Amino acid sequence: MSVADLALRSGASPSTISRLEKGEPGIGIGTLADVLIVLGLAERLGELIDIRNDELGLALADHSLPQRGRSSPAARRHSRGEGDVGSVGDVPDEDGVAF
Repeated sequence: MSVADLALRSGASPSTISRLEKGEPGIGIGTLADVLIVLGLAERLGELIDIRNDELGLALADHSLPQRGRSSPAARRHSRGEGDVGSVGDVPDEDGVAF
């Protein structure tokens, strides 16, 4: 099918079809849907908008998840036993286990 024929059937201009083929941004989703319908590929539109198929989007979403918070230095010292009266710190025993 020629670009002119596809443009006529989908209601877009030939230059828009050329831009769509090149993958240029700014082409409306409606134009894409019209072209897919003309080509008999309307079911592909569902695949295109399915977020489970968007590897980059999924990676970015994973990256933006909240990270485990860090406690304050005082809380970390307290949890390790530093600063407590009579605390021995991180001294290993004879079995190699630290306290």
